Amino acid sequence: MRINDFNQPIGDEVPGWAARPLPTAPVLKGRYCRLERLDARRHAEELFASDQLDVRGESWTYLPYGPFADLAEYRRWIENSGSGDDPMFYAVVNTDPVSPEYERRAVGVLSLLRIQPDIGVIEVGHVHYSPLLQRSRAATEAQYLVAAYAFDELGYRRFEWKCDDLNAPSRAAAERLGFTYEGTFRQAVVVRGRNRDTAWYSMTDGEWPLLRDRLAGWLDPANFDADGRQRRPLSSAVW
Repeated sequence: MRINDFNQPIGDEVPGWAARPLPTAPVLKGRYCRLERLDARRHAEELFASDQLDVRGESWTYLPYGPFADLAEYRRWIENSGSGDDPMFYAVVNTDPVSPEYERRAVGVLSLLRIQPDIGVIEVGHVHYSPLLQRSRAATEAQYLVAAYAFDELGYRRFEWKCDDLNAPSRAAAERLGFTYEGTFRQAVVVRGRNRDTAWYSMTDGEWPLLRDRLAGWLDPANFDADGRQRRPLSSAVW
C-alpha cells in the first residue's frame, strides 16, 4: 500500500497514462460473425425480420424500447437512436459456416457506450440478440470482439457490463464471459414505469489477457464438431 505525505493510503500510480482514443472502427471481424456500424439502410430490414422470430417479445423486457410495431418504426429508431457515437451501435452479422441460411444476415445488435477516454472506461450494452443469434458461438464471439477492441486496440483500463438486477440471463452471460460482479445500485433508474435495480459487472486490463485466452480457446474451431456444437464449455478452467 502506498502512503502519501499526510500518512494517507493512496492508489498505485498508472505510469505513462494518457487519454485513450475514441472507438471509431466501422467493422470488427471474427470467424462466426462480423460487427458493422448500425445503419438503417443496410440493417433495419434484416434485423426486424430476425426479431420477429421472438413472437412473444420477451427479449425486450429489460430494454427501455421495443418491440417495434413495424419495420418503419424500427427504422426510425435506428435513425434517431441507433446511429450516434455514444451509444455506438453495431449490427451483428452472422458469418458462421454451420448456418449458411443465415450467412451475412444481421441477427442482433450491441453497443459501446458511456465512453470515457480520459479515464479509460467503456461499457458494452443495449445488447439485443434475435433468436437466430441467441445461445450461438457467434453471440459469444460478438462480445469477445468488442472486449478485444476496447483492451487490445484502444487500450482502455476497464470494460463494464450493467443490467437489470432481475435479468437472470444477462447476469449469467456476464459471469460466463468473465465479468466480475461488483454490486447492485438500488433504485437506479425507472424503466417502462418500473423500478430497476442495476447490477454492475466489470473486467480490467490486468484480467483481460487470461480472459482473452480463455475466450479464444473456446472459440477455436477445434472446440466444435461439424454441426457447431461445443466440445468443452467456456466454464472449463484451462485452455
